[in-house]
Amino acid sequence: MSDRPASDFGAYVRAGRDADRLVVQPRMGFGDPALMRSGLAATRGAAARTVGTITIDAHTRVGQLAAVESALRDGVPLNGYPVVSHPAATTAAVLAGIRGPDFPVQVRHGSADPLDIFRAMLAVRLGATEGGPVSYCLPYGRTPLAESVANWARGCELLTRLRDSGVEPHLETFGGCMLGQLCPPSQLVAISVLEALFFAQHGIRSISVSYAQQTHPGQDREAVAALRRLCGELLPVPDWHVVIYTYMGLYPETHDGAFRLLGQAAELAVEGGAQRLIVKTAAESRRIPSIEMNVQALEYAARSARQAPHKPVDAGADSATYDEAAALVGAVLDLAPDVGRALLLAFRRGFLDIPYCLHPDNRGRTLSYIDEDGRLCWESTGALPLDAPRRLHSRRVTSAGLLADLSYVRRKFDTTHRARQDTESDQTVG
Repeated sequence: MSDRPASDFGAYVRAGRDADRLVVQPRMGFGDPALMRSGLAATRGAAARTVGTITIDAHTRVGQLAAVESALRDGVPLNGYPVVSHPAATTAAVLAGIRGPDFPVQVRHGSADPLDIFRAMLAVRLGATEGGPVSYCLPYGRTPLAESVANWARGCELLTRLRDSGVEPHLETFGGCMLGQLCPPSQLVAISVLEALFFAQHGIRSISVSYAQQTHPGQDREAVAALRRLCGELLPVPDWHVVIYTYMGLYPETHDGAFRLLGQAAELAVEGGAQRLIVKTAAESRRIPSIEMNVQALEYAARSARQAPHKPVDAGADSATYDEAAALVGAVLDLAPDVGRALLLAFRRGFLDIPYCLHPDNRGRTLSYIDEDGRLCWESTGALPLDAPRRLHSRRVTSAGLLADLSYVRRKFDTTHRARQDTESDQTVG
């Protein structure tokens, strides 16, 4: 079966926006080519407007290709698709007849050195991927930030070669998902915008900017509006869109709690004016989800999006989140005309500083907490170039408090479900 024409990822998502349909996407990857193909086919066949995902295995992400070869030789399952180690013909067969203008496929990886992955993508004309010099470095290991910035600069320029084969490369920032949780929204927005500017400076013309659902729906809406506003003010490319990630931290353990959280993520995407949503399944807290579970989540998210109010929050509105994010972005850009250089200086001086991140290039002088309303707030701002944040709080961080904050969303959604079960049980007994 021959492959259909390669797709333009950005154009496909824009078409969904024009049709008022949210694009939904799984986080799916399998080491076995036949299973990976089945996952893509099932995603394409879901009752939703979807894009496909090939998520790379953990060994390939960190360049441990010998471990991949050993696993493939010995039949040991991998937790993702080893795109570098499988022959290009194998990957082409996985995609054949499935990907096309009406079903683009994105490669997701998690690598601070993505060059081998990008070369494998070029071999099969896969044009969409994600990451960034900060967001795929600091949370995932000890690669020096300067190396990651240099790798990603070369990677962007490598991806631009896809235009020679008629494919417009698309890059999605992962900066709005730093560590998944407990990073105040203003810094998530700032890093997402800065990585998008980095991509544009290195020749990428089709970009998406990410934001991960956090702990308070109202604060999340403010953050997505701030992200849209800053991109409108600063991004020098017309082809960009916003992608929302369903909550990246400890996920609810109950089926009902998990789906209610996913439904809120879909509502956030619609009300925030985003065009794409990365879903999570009800199995996230226990194991790698099956293809069927992914399809169920995609279809549930699509239904939730259709039922949400289709009047996005005003992206021009002032908010504390916008003010802080704009201050962070402005201070970083003032450090150097080259965005990569500016990012390095920003982390060196503490203008960017991720709470609870242990990477050697992160100062580690900022702290955050969840307040009584469920908002993520700064507890200590270190050297961040911010005026006194409006909700800055003074308290001593304890391990018990940190653990409680890490499990806040899980407890909130599971407790509500269990309370509902208890009420129903009492009514039955009565």
